Amino acid sequence: MSSPSVAAAPDLLFALLPDSGIAPDGPDTLAPLAAALVGQYPQALTLNLHPPLRDAEGRCRWWADDAPSELGVDAARVALIARVRQEAARLGLPWQRVALAGVGDGAMLALEAVQAEPALVGRVIAFAGGYLARPQVAPQDVCVHLLHGLADQRFPYRHVVDAAQALVDLGADVTADLLPHIDHSLHPALIDKAMEQLRTFIPARLWREALIAAQDNERPVG
Repeated sequence: MSSPSVAAAPDLLFALLPDSGIAPDGPDTLAPLAAALVGQYPQALTLNLHPPLRDAEGRCRWWADDAPSELGVDAARVALIARVRQEAARLGLPWQRVALAGVGDGAMLALEAVQAEPALVGRVIAFAGGYLARPQVAPQDVCVHLLHGLADQRFPYRHVVDAAQALVDLGADVTADLLPHIDHSLHPALIDKAMEQLRTFIPARLWREALIAAQDNERPVG
């Protein structure tokens, strides 16, 4: 877990979920993302949440099978939700100040978690991953950022485009960035685009609040 750059309570928590298939004693594949997040948000805390299962080669997995299934995702999601709630309570952070950022299978788990659990986190950043099934409902007051490489063969980008369109139709706050020549990876260009979206994207909730405030100011006094 990274610490804020100054001695102060964190004002944001980013829970980071790696892809399946990493070695538990290997290099930290999420280090570039954590560094970018803390660089942009010095008072943020990042927390690496590692897949709990191991395959025959000892590599980490979020679910037992190579391909995700409803049963496997459900089991992983229950554990993730409990852990995120625990960490947010420990830090005294409201759910709006908590975000999930996942890669590959970790991205799928993050996306499916906010579909199932209202008021879990305020944002999801999904790299090189997507939904288990086409979304039928939109998470309320959650910003969903989808970032994908057009050369990704493991999770073809067409599924991301379809999910993004479904979320738009359902009224969700969603961005979808597809970058050329990038395969299934946490590419630096995807990280840079995610940081840009975090800086510039204004949630619909804030637009609604601003509109209500403007209407209140226009009402005659007395």
